[in-house]
Amino acid sequence: MEKTPTFKIINKDILNAINDLEEQSVQTIITSPPYYKLRKYSKDKKLSKEEIGRETSVSEYVNHLTQVFHNLKPILKDNGLLWLNLGDTYINKELQGIPWQVALSLMNDGWILRSDVIWHKPNAMPSSVTSRPTVDHEYVFMFSKNKDYYYDADAIREPHVTFTSKSKMKGGRKHFGKRNGTPENGKNKGNSNLHNGRWDQAFNPKGRNKRTVWSIPLSKFRGAHFAVFPKKLVEIPLKASSKPKDTILDPFTGSGTTGVVAIEHDRNFIGVELEPEYAAMANNRIKDAYPIDQQTALF
Repeated sequence: MEKTPTFKIINKDILNAINDLEEQSVQTIITSPPYYKLRKYSKDKKLSKEEIGRETSVSEYVNHLTQVFHNLKPILKDNGLLWLNLGDTYINKELQGIPWQVALSLMNDGWILRSDVIWHKPNAMPSSVTSRPTVDHEYVFMFSKNKDYYYDADAIREPHVTFTSKSKMKGGRKHFGKRNGTPENGKNKGNSNLHNGRWDQAFNPKGRNKRTVWSIPLSKFRGAHFAVFPKKLVEIPLKASSKPKDTILDPFTGSGTTGVVAIEHDRNFIGVELEPEYAAMANNRIKDAYPIDQQTALF
């Protein structure tokens, strides 16, 4: 009988939960930590003081996150990847550049930054600001521990646009199927794949390589009073950096979106969440979304 995926939610501060996690046990970390000074999650004054995002300065916030991912590095397999989503913050009308401050700090701590992704939010909240553009993007950083790591480009390929109505090529699709068309006389001259004007043969049949701008709408979950991590934003890195039966970790699990996507794609999941209300929400949401026999929950 095929083994079904399992999950557990650990209701602790992530630094205190490290001891509950085994070294080299996680293939992929996908997470979106609380943003700096964005909101207060906990109603408990004691827990509120422990919340990441409530630090007294940006530098303290950056150092706090750097410490978290430093301590998580042994938990991640040597060929594993960390995907980190972060938004920025304005203080006294000055953009702080927090995502890049965190990224540079992690690089200084030994993480290898392999890609920065722009998450474009087509349904971003409207803004009344008139002194600057309205923000409709965040960052997703792809980090590795080593130069050799597991990455499946084919799992997340995009459809080609060259032969579609979205093509921006000068002369457009009129060159397709014609001898001596633009590609034959351009930079690909001499490429044997372009015979008889069939220059589509030079393209990967599974699609083009994933680009670094992802247009994904914000999502809602009835149990949360704020926009949640979109499932598509989890699905892309999960498919690219893990296989079925691998274990996915979200050290800031929130409402549990990462766990839902992990279980849906036959991955095991470990979530860590400081706030009891959200830990219970994540646990119940995963069970409701994908009932499985081998459910485990740790509180």
